[in-house]
Amino acid sequence: AVRTSHNPPSVEFMDLCDELGILVDSEAFDMWELHKTEYDYARFFKDHWKEDVRSWIRRDRNRPSIFFWSIGNEIYDTHSGEGLRIAKELRDAVRSLDYRHHAYITIGSNYVAWQGAQDCADELEASGYNYLERLYDEHHRKYPHWCIYGSETSSTVQSRGVYHFPADVRLLTFADMQCSSLSNCSTNWGAKNPTVVITGDRDTSFSLGQFIWTGWDYIGEPTPYHTKNSYFGQCDTAGFPKDSYYIYQAGWTDAETHPMVYIVPYWDFNEGQLIDVQVFSNCPKVELFFRSDAESSGHADYKSLGTHDIDPLHGKELHGSWQVTYTPGELYAVAYDQNGNIAATDRQCSFNDPAEIILSPDKRVINGNGEDMAFITVTVHDADGRPVHNARNRMNVSVTGARLVGLDNGDSTDYDEYKGTSKRLFSGKLLIMLAARKEPGTVNVKVSSAGLPDTELTLHAVLPNTAPASAVCASFENTPRITDPVVLTEVPVRKIALSLSGPAVLTKDCREVIVTAELFPANTTFRDITFRVLTKDGIDSAAIRVTPLEDGRSALITALGDEEECYLYAFAANGKNHADVISSLAIRSVGLGRATVNPYEFVNAIRFDASNQKPTLSFDGGAFTADEPTWVRYDNVDFGDYGSDTVTIPLFSFSDVVPIEIWEGTPDEGELLYRGQYEAKSIYNTYQANEFKLSKRLRGVTSL
Repeated sequence: AVRTSHNPPSVEFMDLCDELGILVDSEAFDMWELHKTEYDYARFFKDHWKEDVRSWIRRDRNRPSIFFWSIGNEIYDTHSGEGLRIAKELRDAVRSLDYRHHAYITIGSNYVAWQGAQDCADELEASGYNYLERLYDEHHRKYPHWCIYGSETSSTVQSRGVYHFPADVRLLTFADMQCSSLSNCSTNWGAKNPTVVITGDRDTSFSLGQFIWTGWDYIGEPTPYHTKNSYFGQCDTAGFPKDSYYIYQAGWTDAETHPMVYIVPYWDFNEGQLIDVQVFSNCPKVELFFRSDAESSGHADYKSLGTHDIDPLHGKELHGSWQVTYTPGELYAVAYDQNGNIAATDRQCSFNDPAEIILSPDKRVINGNGEDMAFITVTVHDADGRPVHNARNRMNVSVTGARLVGLDNGDSTDYDEYKGTSKRLFSGKLLIMLAARKEPGTVNVKVSSAGLPDTELTLHAVLPNTAPASAVCASFENTPRITDPVVLTEVPVRKIALSLSGPAVLTKDCREVIVTAELFPANTTFRDITFRVLTKDGIDSAAIRVTPLEDGRSALITALGDEEECYLYAFAANGKNHADVISSLAIRSVGLGRATVNPYEFVNAIRFDASNQKPTLSFDGGAFTADEPTWVRYDNVDFGDYGSDTVTIPLFSFSDVVPIEIWEGTPDEGELLYRGQYEAKSIYNTYQANEFKLSKRLRGVTSL
């Protein structure tokens, strides 16, 4: 089933759902009388809702795919305003128009925790919950007659083929502006990971089901970053499945008819790096094997790394987990059925730099009707024919005999135009979209990339056995022409290999070590490398200093104090204004004592030493606080001899005004230095700074 958010879908979409047998929750409104934004539909609701509901219902009421009419999504009126009156009016209007009761009337609500929204839901035939699954049991007892379902769940964020280690450290934001596909990247309101989404609904017998947000990435809402498209999908914008796609496959498919197993991640990292390996399956047992490239070939050389039992129908995990020290070789996963027989296998092999371009079309014959399309996946293989999963090569595309109507790689941080002739691979893939002309003939596709042999593919356009081209065909013909190809010769970095001159544990006896980075491929046109040491919370360590060396590819790492868990990072930007490729190694310092905090550099909020409410990690190293008054304390802050009587604090809040106090020490045993308020027009997911004048100058080492 598909829930259309948050407006009636197109006729073409509904035609497809009828044809394919996909049920539709057709949703009409994202707001009623109360605005969400200044220029939204609330300006027109009072005067136009009746005619809009009429056209909405009458157009689709006889379709077999329709099973829900949703009268709204996250409607604030149901919480504050005339929600109950409007809900009844909308319900009655829908029922009078769908008088044969082909579909049920519902709403998707994030306010159903409060009585106003509950009163509205009680007037409808099904109650949809947006990210409020925690209320299911309570509301099922309170309203046993309700049909409960998840109208919007999940909101997990992931980037295809991007992995940030370790898997047990949960971060929301990273320097590359991507989200980790190890299920260790989550929003404050969404689910912890897809497995929780699947098993929670599976084990709620009275729930009708759930609509996950979302099946597919979409342009806009790029939480948690300010990039161009979302990270919520199980497929990216190009339609390539992400790793989370296979988690849902493990939870939603039958092992007897469609056994599956899938390994995460690819296998190409730093020598000696500890890699989290996950194996997803719908079978009752999985086993992971490894074979090193240094060993001889042959199945007998595989060494078992252990088995993991999975209970897809009742268990809380749909995967096995291992930590494997990286060395070049091959991971091999086996899924066993109930009788111990091999039901499915998967493998991940180490690989080298790209040596050839591979073009894989979804069809080789298209109709010359002006509207048929072909989709060609571009990948690269190394000299041994192995896929290079982290390749970022720029591909130049030229087409004759058809129209090149788009290129997409699914990268939320890639601003190259979709209707261009050149685009980079992202995580080893690119999609070419072709549209037929109104004529038969040969279609030739040529793809070139600096340092690689050109590759060509031939398709055939044939005369269709159908009626003349439709209006859809005419709209294709009127599509603006892509300009003549401009061949770009850049070679982006795909991998940074890190090596240390000494131990990864720094002590009094060994305070310094040099890190060296090797770039792959060697002929990359981007040579700039940035080194940082970050804590497990993703913020710069105050205890380990990084000093770049003159050669530009190495740095001196110096321990100033103790840091029990942190990671040495190297970043390559590949011409972007942020990191594009990340490489990391675990590093730490012990036995040196605590380092002081420098207040004249930015101090991330999550670095706090104590708090009355224990804030959680938010984006960019911020601290997500509770609704009630919350204090956080920072110890060992060295203001020096001269000191400072001002403090600058950036906040993000949905409120434009936030009461704030600044203390030396804490409110229960300290001195109040400022009482007032923070003021800034709220901008979503954006920290804005206020400067505060203190009642005295802070000097020396103290707590704030």
